[in-house]
Amino acid sequence: MMKMLTLIVFLLSGSALADTSTPTRPNIIYVLADDLGWNEVGCYGQDKIQTPYIDQLAREGMRFTQHYSGSTVCAPSRCVLLTGKHTGHSVVRNNWENGGWGADEPEGQYPLPDEEVTIAEILKDQGYATACIGKWGLGGPDTIGHPNKQGFDHFYGYLCQRKAHNYYPAHLWRNEEKHVLNDGEYYRAHQKIQAPLENEEAYRARYDRKDYAPDYMRDEAVQFIRDHSDEPFFLYYASPIPHVAIQAPIEDIEAYPREWDTTHYLGQKSYLPHPRPRAAYAAMITRLDAEIGALLDELEKQGLSDNTIVIVSSDNGTTYAGGVDYDFFDSTGVLRGLKGSLYEGGIRVPMVVRWPGQVAAGSTTDHVSGFHDVLPTLAEVAGAESPACDGKSFLPTLTGGSQEAHEALYWEIGSKQAMRMGRWKAVRTGLKKGNTTIQLFDLESDIGEQKNVASKHPDIVARMSDLMDTYHEPSEIFPLPTIDYKVEQEANDS
Repeated sequence: MMKMLTLIVFLLSGSALADTSTPTRPNIIYVLADDLGWNEVGCYGQDKIQTPYIDQLAREGMRFTQHYSGSTVCAPSRCVLLTGKHTGHSVVRNNWENGGWGADEPEGQYPLPDEEVTIAEILKDQGYATACIGKWGLGGPDTIGHPNKQGFDHFYGYLCQRKAHNYYPAHLWRNEEKHVLNDGEYYRAHQKIQAPLENEEAYRARYDRKDYAPDYMRDEAVQFIRDHSDEPFFLYYASPIPHVAIQAPIEDIEAYPREWDTTHYLGQKSYLPHPRPRAAYAAMITRLDAEIGALLDELEKQGLSDNTIVIVSSDNGTTYAGGVDYDFFDSTGVLRGLKGSLYEGGIRVPMVVRWPGQVAAGSTTDHVSGFHDVLPTLAEVAGAESPACDGKSFLPTLTGGSQEAHEALYWEIGSKQAMRMGRWKAVRTGLKKGNTTIQLFDLESDIGEQKNVASKHPDIVARMSDLMDTYHEPSEIFPLPTIDYKVEQEANDS
């Protein structure tokens, strides 16, 4: 069913693309990595993991140093990205599972409602061919949240986030049809062993299969570019990499030093055991980078590089689970926290943007932006008026214009809230126990959020507390304890 929304098309003479030197209706590729940390890419400081294609994009485009994901876990972050609404207003504010881990369990997460307007719908209305390839996580089969019902002409990949925990799945989805892989064999992607297996081949025999899902998704994305080379297209490439389980083809693992791994991962922190977890994790990220390289190569073959915006980012920070050695890789750099946390390490993410002739090569910006800004930005690029949302277009930042800043950025999930207001970062973590205390950090002098300065700035704390109340709309589906309903209180402390 078409959504009841009128999208007003800008006259070219009055739009942001009026300059005759600017190509009209550029193609758009948005690559979303899964759990890729702020410091896990070479152009952000990583010195162990090789990411040559992302680094190339940074050299040829713009690197954002203060860009934030929509949330600190998968589904809500993607909801913010696609709808332009932060988690105080968005429908999906946490991971919500339909079904369990069995082979025949229902698939999917909380479905995106029909009334939500997505980036894909805006661009489709502007004449773009639209595709989502990769991991969806906003509605399973036979729900209104299916990507084909949310503006995407074509979908291929995992509809359900749980299924994406295994890179050798029994099936993927092509639109509404199952594409069977690995002869339809299902095995649980959460296992634990008590002792190391006898050798590396034993691990591969137990946990690897013949069909590695990311290869199929990469090929599908390349084919989409090829098939739509003569019309504007929007490709949302939501790779499941490097989300655990740690699984990578052996040839990629062998590119990294064997001496890195002196201990096998046995599944103590869930997901799958692996004999070389460090090398395999690095290999996954390099594999993601190579997928991006394949997309760039196809753009070049089709003569589309100069008229295509390529954006690469991540849905949240590095995971704490599955055998990932975030200390070894210095995955979040100086930032505090990991996936699941509203400290900087959980939500500050890499973002690079290349748009030849429009974005200055080798440039860096400290503009404070977030996932909710992507929708209005791409709407403006395509010459469409953005629907009401929480984001602000960062197109002026990309093209060297005058940029409007946010008063604040806001997040909520579970029993936590956070806000960024200029140099200040406010975090609440005790709502589950009735504790509304705000921790306050000065990110200009303390990017690692080590010194709580709330007692020194009560005026700032009061202002940010008021803004949190303003930015939060109650949700019956994902209520905030203490804020939306009463809990047994404990004493507030700092």
